[in-house]
Parts: sequence; C-alpha cells; structure tokens
Amino acid sequence: MTAAVLLDPQRTALVLVDLMERIVALPLEPRKGPDVLARAEELASGFRAAVAPVAVVRTERPSVAEQPPGSGLVPGLLRDGDLEVVKRTVGAFRDTGLDERLRERGVTTLVLAGIATNLGVESTARAAADLGYDLVFVHDAMAAFTAAEHEASVRLDFPRLGTVVQTAQVRFAP
Repeated sequence: MTAAVLLDPQRTALVLVDLMERIVALPLEPRKGPDVLARAEELASGFRAAVAPVAVVRTERPSVAEQPPGSGLVPGLLRDGDLEVVKRTVGAFRDTGLDERLRERGVTTLVLAGIATNLGVESTARAAADLGYDLVFVHDAMAAFTAAEHEASVRLDFPRLGTVVQTAQVRFAP
C-alpha cells in the first residue's frame, strides 16, 4: 500500500459496487457490511463535496419476474446527481452505459469500493483496466465472503491493476 493518493476531482469518479440491503446484510469478512457501508458513505461524501462523480452500482438478476427482497440500494446511499448503474453481470461495465457516462464527464481514474471484493469489485476493475482507466482500490471499504478471498484480491490482483489504499488515504489535490 502507498501513502495518500492525490486525486483530480475533475477526472476521478468513485464507483461503489453492490451496496444493496441484502448484500450488506450477508456474513462478510474481513469486515462486516455495515462497516463497508460506513466507509463507502464517507468516501461518497468526500467525492460529492469535491464535485467529483459518484457511481452507485447495483445488481439485477436477469430473466426473473421479480428481484429478491433487499435488492435495492441501501437507503440514502444514492443521492441527487449520482450515477445509478444497474448491472446484470458480475462487473459494472457490460451493457450498462457506465463507460460512456464516465467518459462524457472526462473521468480517467476510478476509485473502487464495495462488496464482494473478489467478485463485483474485481470484475469491474478488470474491465475498467481493459478500458484504460487508472484504478485506486480502497481496501477497507470492501469485504468478501471470506477473509482469504478478500486478501487474495487486495494483495495479489489489485496491485497489478492499480493502487491499493485505505479510506483515509483518499484525498483531492488542491
């Protein structure tokens, strides 16, 4: 992990993955869903204050008449001006328009957080890397189904794709 990263608010977006009621309530490691949510909300608040985009991603299961209970975003997470992204695959880019929406705002760097570290977050990150985005991973604003799954992504995969930091290390350049 590195020291604080200084981000350009005009070129950086926060992408929060799958912070839905039923997902946040799952037994997660190495931290619980409410802890991930608290850090995600702290990040989102900082991005909004800097007038940097916040994209809030949620999953809808394809080919079902009705989504499972708790499939909505955690109440209060999505704010006016945020980008709401509905995905039907593991990652947030396929057939969602996310790339186009970010590019029209001039975004070149993504800060990623959410659940599950090794699934939705990592899949989104891999697609983003393929699309040429610079990536920052906020590891203490993520969790997985096991600590080992989380740690594998954070220690092995994410450093190859971008920079791994903690919430307190995310800062905007003056």
